Amino acid sequence: MAAPRIWGLWSFCCRGWSRVLPGCRLPGLRSSWPRGPLGARPLSQEKRATETHFGFETVSEEEKGGKVYQVFESVAKKYDMMNDMMSLGIHRIWKDLLLWKMRPFPGTQLLDVAGGTGLAWVLGDAEELPFDDDKFDVYTIAFGIRNVTHIDRALQEAHRVLKPGGRFLCLEFSQVNNPLVSRLYDVYSFQVIPVLGEVIAGDWKSYQYLVESIRQFPSQEEFKEMIEDAGFQKVTYENLTSGIVAIHSGFKL
Repeated sequence: MAAPRIWGLWSFCCRGWSRVLPGCRLPGLRSSWPRGPLGARPLSQEKRATETHFGFETVSEEEKGGKVYQVFESVAKKYDMMNDMMSLGIHRIWKDLLLWKMRPFPGTQLLDVAGGTGLAWVLGDAEELPFDDDKFDVYTIAFGIRNVTHIDRALQEAHRVLKPGGRFLCLEFSQVNNPLVSRLYDVYSFQVIPVLGEVIAGDWKSYQYLVESIRQFPSQEEFKEMIEDAGFQKVTYENLTSGIVAIHSGFKL
């Protein structure tokens, strides 16, 4: 039996389409779009230049994509090491739990957005996926959706590309539900993580953005409502490590 088919999508949040790995023919790419790598389309010119947040900073929507890109360009070389240091390795358990919830079976079509997995790669924007409707069985995004400029659009796109019966799974930082843990977590986040970023990766600002972006992300219940608004049903979430992160799940029915 065939192994699960995984597409990896690098999402750079409103940076526009770049390229697909040479030699990869990706079934389901929209051939009707303007010419580009394998039919990939440019970003819509209709997006208005309104304001949004970049951490605690207010920026235009046009600026945010570039700023997020610069963050990940800066931290890429030390990314895995920093994840291990910041979470004491717990992030690997969180990701294992996400996979356990997914339970892919042979032949499953998986789309992993803003991630580091996949057999075929696309560089693009989570708000305008270059795939046909009703293509995937599972859509996953881990620690990526809070960096998207328009979360609602990314959720709508997730719903569009999933097959009827398909599942949306999101692993993301959330709001701590234990007051004592919350106070300790804030101290660690704002006073330790940026220092680790400076010492290990030589980058204080990117890790300051990390902790600020977490505080700007909707609560578990608010995000659940956003997922429902995008058309998903049977939406649930599970808190991990006192709500430091949560896994949200929904189905296209």
